[in-house]
Amino acid sequence: MSGTRVSDRSRRLKDVWRFYDAALWDRLLAVAFTGLAFFPPLSIMSVQFGDLPGRRADAFAIVLILAQTLPLAERTRRPAACLAIIGTAFALHEVLAYPMHFGTVTIYIALYSAGAHQERFRRVTAVVASAAHVALCVTVVLLGSPVGLSGFLVFYLLFAVCWLGGAFVRVQRLQEAERRRLAAANATAAERARIARELHDVVTHHVTAIVVKADATQFEVTSPDRVRTALSTIGDSGRRALAELRYLLNVLEATGESATPVMGNVRELVERTRSGGQPIDLVEDGDPPPLPAGVGLAVYRVVQEGLTNAVKYAEGSPTTVRLGYRDDRVEVEVTNTAAAVRVGARDDLSGGRGLAGLRDRIGALGGELTAGERPDGGFRLHASIPLGGAQ
Repeated sequence: MSGTRVSDRSRRLKDVWRFYDAALWDRLLAVAFTGLAFFPPLSIMSVQFGDLPGRRADAFAIVLILAQTLPLAERTRRPAACLAIIGTAFALHEVLAYPMHFGTVTIYIALYSAGAHQERFRRVTAVVASAAHVALCVTVVLLGSPVGLSGFLVFYLLFAVCWLGGAFVRVQRLQEAERRRLAAANATAAERARIARELHDVVTHHVTAIVVKADATQFEVTSPDRVRTALSTIGDSGRRALAELRYLLNVLEATGESATPVMGNVRELVERTRSGGQPIDLVEDGDPPPLPAGVGLAVYRVVQEGLTNAVKYAEGSPTTVRLGYRDDRVEVEVTNTAAAVRVGARDDLSGGRGLAGLRDRIGALGGELTAGERPDGGFRLHASIPLGGAQ
């Protein structure tokens, strides 16, 4: 359906926009931290790991500063590489005891980014990072660092908190994506059920009339007038089914909107069924108010289903359609007397889905549907539908 295609295209465009938007922010972050790293007053906020005796900055110190800030431009797309470069540059900066600068805090951002965005080899990355921390601790101790074991453990906990914070965000993001996927799957299933119900309601009534009338025509071959009437009824039912199917498919393919077939009204439905040979009385109680589209369609479907079952199982038996309009609801009832000649099961004409689908439709509007045999052997289909059930 085009509606689904438009929704998928929109979702892909949003994903692409989020991708490029994140990449832009990462580049801006890298530029910002590079500039701040060369701002001396912020050096007091740097990460000082080993407290080794300092040395003067040289050209290689500038290279290490850039290696700790510029990789942030790829932190969401290549988080493992970003962590590897920044971590290596940070370790060399600490081992060589270059002057502190604000750019050293990027080690925290790199760890968070790896926890939040890395998809593969997460455990391997965590193990390698932990081993690198141990190696750095041993190296700075051998170089004369005054920091004790507790200090190194505090640093490890800080690094672990950054990683775990990113991992928590990643889990939340995956759970949200799964919720969206399940919601989309449920919406797809509901849409399929709705389309199946509409197709059933559109086709079954007319096909049943065609099959029943075609079966009866073989017993009327001695009366040309009756044969002509039966064939005319079959032709009208077939054309009506094609018209409703065409409309339904056009709506679904062109717009993806909820399809309301060309259904006419209940009086027309009763007249068409009556012209096919089924004796039907239409009784209306009260003045019909303007009905919301969903309620009007539900009323039509109840009458259609009731008449379909009457023609299928009690052809030629007196049938009554009652419509009662109350202040806040519509009462719909279709009853028929027992068939003069009881026919066998004919669920092959519809698959037995009519009442189940109708019950779902009425239930969605806040109404109730009951169906069952009457004491005299006939059948009663009754629905009570709130007027506010659909807008």
